[in-house]
Amino acid sequence: MYLRSAATAIALTLTLAAPALAQDATPETLPDIALGAEDAPLTIIEYASYTCGHCANFHTDVYPQLKADYIDTGLVRFVQRDVYFDQPGLWAGILARCGGDEKFYPVSGMLFDEQSTWLAGGSGDEIASNLRRIGLKAGMTEDQMTACWNDTAKVEQLIATFQANATADGVEATPTFIIGGDKVPNQAWDSMKAVIDEKLAEAAPAE
Repeated sequence: MYLRSAATAIALTLTLAAPALAQDATPETLPDIALGAEDAPLTIIEYASYTCGHCANFHTDVYPQLKADYIDTGLVRFVQRDVYFDQPGLWAGILARCGGDEKFYPVSGMLFDEQSTWLAGGSGDEIASNLRRIGLKAGMTEDQMTACWNDTAKVEQLIATFQANATADGVEATPTFIIGGDKVPNQAWDSMKAVIDEKLAEAAPAE
């Protein structure tokens, strides 16, 4: 799936019906939310969209192996960075952050696992209702989710963060990975594992 323009992404905030920021306000970018040891020898960044089918496939077929073999063992520090193609993807991204940093990856996992279900709504209202059900399963309240979706300032920050990161890394499609500083396209686990092992070998101290 390919990126839309910055203007299109920013226009998505207009439907979120909260007081607009002053025209001269510059949104701050948000820090990454990372998994894994801070001193891991290798960092992997994934650019993903919650409405991207290939991203959902990665999180079903590849991510569990990556987490078990590399993240949980202290070899890799993993960062997911959101990309927003459309309103549902933006709404999902807001929901993923709504429960705080500690719930970001669990909620993201639910969004990818149930992507075909919550995206099946025939209207924006139905999709929003489907997303609310995921939020409730994750322990959020109705009022909490409404407040997050109506927080225009935070939405502006999310979009500014996505644009800054994707531009800096030259990201044109999702999922795209930055492994040890190099951009890597989506690929089968065996191929990605080979790239990871090569990067870990390069990072290993010389004996």
